[in-house]
Formats: sequence, structure tokens, C-alpha cells
Amino acid sequence: MSLTLEKVSKAVDGQDWITDIDLNLEPGSFNVLLGRTLAGKTTLMRLMAGLDQPTSGRVLMNGVDVTGVSVRKRNLSMVYQQFINYPAHTVYDNIASPLRLAKMPREVIDKRVRETANMLHLESMLDRYPLELSGGQQQRTAMARALVKDADLILFDEPLVNLDYKLREEFREELRELFKTRNCIAVYATTEPNEALALGGNTAVLHEGQLLQYGRTPEVYHKPKDILSAEMFSEPPINVVPALVTESEVTFDETVHFKLNSDLQSLTPGRYQFGVRASHIGLVPHADDDLELPMNVDLAEISGSETFLHVHNGELNLVLHLSGVHEYDVDEQIKVYFPTHKIYGFDMAGSTVHVPTRLGGV
Repeated sequence: MSLTLEKVSKAVDGQDWITDIDLNLEPGSFNVLLGRTLAGKTTLMRLMAGLDQPTSGRVLMNGVDVTGVSVRKRNLSMVYQQFINYPAHTVYDNIASPLRLAKMPREVIDKRVRETANMLHLESMLDRYPLELSGGQQQRTAMARALVKDADLILFDEPLVNLDYKLREEFREELRELFKTRNCIAVYATTEPNEALALGGNTAVLHEGQLLQYGRTPEVYHKPKDILSAEMFSEPPINVVPALVTESEVTFDETVHFKLNSDLQSLTPGRYQFGVRASHIGLVPHADDDLELPMNVDLAEISGSETFLHVHNGELNLVLHLSGVHEYDVDEQIKVYFPTHKIYGFDMAGSTVHVPTRLGGV
């Protein structure tokens, strides 16, 4: 079962929430909707589900126009951020509820409930009630109820956002495995670029109701079509600096100069915007053409086992994404290493004109 959106738009009170989106999701595909809060992810999923109707455009399933078809007449499931379960029903009854609504035989219901519970490690909890479960177990129950139906389309609206980091990692791994053997379309919304990378499949990058880019996740990450796609698929956003390219060298921030290396020689002389991901700038050099830059520390923002290091030198401001805990004093002078072989080039309109050939890692 394929899902196709043709020029789909949605306006609410005269304000555009979704604008002219064309998107084709193949049978058996796992698809991530990546975008910041209010990018239009939930609205788009509701249009896919038939919970809302588009202001214009069409939604087709397997080539059949289902734009006006009620959600009740579509074979789909949806999992939300909140742990939505029936509190007065056991885990077994929660999982079985969509099958009972479909009036399936009792033995079929029992078989599928137990199989699905086993997949999500709930087999020992079938007699418990939701309030007796942890947050992770409650979300597993909600997911089991969505998966047991064997739907053609399963929608996940940021389902892990209320779980702790360790549980989220476990769920991501399990989701990848679960959908390897299912022939449905899965759509998963997230605000986190790293979650999109971990889930793999395909990624659609959304911003302010517009589809910026769609394709295989590694391709979209490594080859953003424009500066906005690069920013949306980077956490923190990709560092962008204005640059002047001549026939022999590059200048940015008017004070930093380096020779035009072989990776950048395809650029014609002129003004550009150069982008480097925060995780690619380091505290030690990793390549011969890494550019050493003296910088002053603005802030060392520690998050768990990671550090976001904000630095500046004159008008040049950079953010580094470092693994491990790094503590620095404000205005402390340090050296950072800017990888000239990992530079993205964007023209002044923001379109990608150069993708580095030695990417490596994330």
C-alpha cells in the first residue's frame, strides 16, 4: 500500500499550516518527518490519517483518492506523545481493543495480542493495568495496540519525547527491527536530527509547513539541497560563515585566510556561505588541512555526556558539539580546529553548490 500526497495544503483561520506538499511513500517504507516545533509534522500526519481534510490537494492510498474518506474507514493506527491507554482495562484488553472493534474471532485476537506483547516485551504484564506500569511500559502498550491491528499505515507522533534517554535509545532500536518484517508504511515525527539518523529509512525535512527535502536519510543528511535543510538536519544548527573565494584562497570573517584546497577548487571565485557541522569542529587537529583558530569561550553547555561549546573571535561565532564533559571559563582562550575538507558551500541565495567529498561520520 503506497501513500501519495499531491499538492496538499492546509490553512486554518487564513493561516497556512501546510503548503503544496508533494510526497510519495512506498510500501514497506519507514519515513521520518523531521522539523522543529510548529514545522507542520502533526498537521501533516493528521492529513495522512484523514483526521483532517486538506484545504486543497489530494491524498491517495495505492493510487485511490481517499481525501474525503473518514479515518474510521482507513486501515491505520496512530501513536501519540502521551501514553494514551484505557486506564480501566488491562494491558491485554488495551492491546486487544482494535481487534475486538473489528469483530475478529476470539482465538485470532488472543494469538495476535500475545505475539505483539512478546515483540514489545509485555508478555509478563498482560494482567496489569496502565497505572501499574512505568512510563516506558505504558508507551509500549500504546505501541502494541497500534501494531496489533496490522494496519497499512502506522503514524508515530513524537512517541518517545516523554521517555528518558536510555529508554528512547532502546525503543529506536526496537522500532527499526519491528518494521523490517512488516509491509506497512511507517511515519515517525521528531524534532531531533540524531533520532532521524538513528532510525534510518527515509527522511522528510519540514519547515514552516513546507517540505524542504525528502530522500534516504543518509543522503538527506550528507547532501542537503540548501542551507535551511542543512540547519534543520543539524543539532545544534550547522555553523554558517560568509566567505570570499578567489582563484587561490578563501577568506572568511575578513581576517581568516587559507589556501583553496582540492576539495573547494570547483567553486568559481565569488561570495559564498560556508557551513560546517558543530560535531566536525574539534579541539585537536584530525587532518593536515584543519585550520587552527584562536577563540574565546562564551559558554560551555554540558548536556549529559556531551558539551556544546560556544566560542567567538571578533565577528566569527562558532558552536562545537563535543563528546564528553568539557568545562571552560567564560573568556578563556582556546584553539579550535576547523576542517576545511568538511565545508559545505552555499550560494548567497542559500542553495547548495558544494558538498564535501570526505564527510565521514556525523
